[in-house]
This record gives sequence, structure tokens and C-alpha cells, in this order.
Amino acid sequence: MLAKDMNTVYNDTKSIISAKDVSVFYGEKRALKSVSLDIPENQITALIGPSGCGKSTFLRCLNRMNDTIENCRVEGNITVDGQDIYAPHVDEVLLRARVGMVFQKANPFPKSIYDNVAYAPRIHGLAKNKDELDDIVLASLEKAGLLDEVKDLLNESGTGLSGGQQQRLCIARALAVQPDIILMDEPCSALDPIATAKVEELIEELRKNYTIIIVTHSMQQAARISQKTAFFHLGEIVEIGETEQLFTSPNDKRTQGYITGRFG
Repeated sequence: MLAKDMNTVYNDTKSIISAKDVSVFYGEKRALKSVSLDIPENQITALIGPSGCGKSTFLRCLNRMNDTIENCRVEGNITVDGQDIYAPHVDEVLLRARVGMVFQKANPFPKSIYDNVAYAPRIHGLAKNKDELDDIVLASLEKAGLLDEVKDLLNESGTGLSGGQQQRLCIARALAVQPDIILMDEPCSALDPIATAKVEELIEELRKNYTIIIVTHSMQQAARISQKTAFFHLGEIVEIGETEQLFTSPNDKRTQGYITGRFG
């Protein structure tokens, strides 16, 4: 079964993101080749594949982060709730509020824990007064599973937290602008196993209210937390499927080779 045909399996689940024939060029180099992928709402979709296969490049297309890279060109069509996110009238800042991103390395601002979370709501005018801003900050920290650990430290620097706490602070920061979609680019790769388990537990909890797309180098992580998995190789999607099916009975020999460790 071809990858594009496999998308029909998910017609009973609403797709919040739809990518059609997306190609990405860095100058003359083609990093993505006609990628098509539908992302189901309120599920965790994992993007797996060897280093340099295009999965992070694709992820950055979904909130136009590639726009910040010189000589990068994106072709094809990407819609969020049916709206073309590359249309001329689209405000990238508002798009990135709706489609939040958590990076591989935790990157808290050199500000207090409170101000890290309050920063974007202030910019976007989401709070009319200090009480409303307080509510947003505390609710975001609670959703990120961090409030109990930092409630007495809100005026302390976010950079003073442990690595796992910093990553959850960055998740709280993304949640503070009330996104619908959260992109995660290898969010646990720099964390120890205990911190990774906490972040994975948080991701599974967030799925109740958000659509999550996660790039991960860990096939075990993809198998543990995602409902759908897409396998990238050499800038193309080789296979898309329900996670359990893809890992137990893949349709393509390249997928089989990757998940059994024969290459990658």
C-alpha cells in the first residue's frame, strides 16, 4: 500500500492539519520531496526516521519556522482547519501562537519563571489586568505539571531549574497562548530517564485538549505515546500508519529495516 493511499485509513478522524505535496529547498538542495500527511485532531503523531531524513524540516513547515532560514523555499500546500497557512494574508506571529513549538533543547528566557510564562500572553494582549495574567500563568504551569514544584519560586530565574523542569516550563510557555496544536522537536533528547518519563506522561495528558506532533529519535518513545507514526527516509515519507501496526507489521521493507536497527 502506498503512503498516500494509507491516509484514507484516517477518514473517520478529523484532520486538523493537511499537508499535500510539500517540498522544501535550502538553496539548490531539496530536503523534502513531495510529502503528504494528514494530522488527526487530539492525537499524538510521531515522526521518526534517521538523522537528516527531513522530519524536523517538515515539523518546522507547520508553523512557518522555516521562513526564518535564509534561502529556504517551501512548495506545496499546508492547511490548518482548512486554511492555507502560507497564504499572503496569514500573520506568522498569530500562526505560531496557535501552533506552538517546543524545541530539542530547553530554552527558557533569562527571566523569572513567572515572566517566562507571562511573556507571550502580554505580547498578544490575552490578559486585561494582572489578575487575569496571574490566572493564565498558574493555569499554564499546572497544565505543564510544574506548578506544585515552582509555586513558591515564581520570581526565581527559569534558567535555575533542572533540565526536565526547564523543558516543562517551555511547554507551559507554549500553552500560555492557548494553542490548538503543539509541535515538539525531540523534546526529551537532552533529558535523563526520570525527566523523560515525566515529560512523556505530560504529553499523554495534554493530548486530551491538544493535537501534538512529535519528532523523536527514540522508536520506543514513539511506540509508547503516539497513536499515529510517519516514517521519513531521505526526505520522503515511506510509510504512515497506526503506531502499533507500523511497528509490528510495517508494509515497507525500509520501515522494517529501520525499526529492527538494520540502518539509521
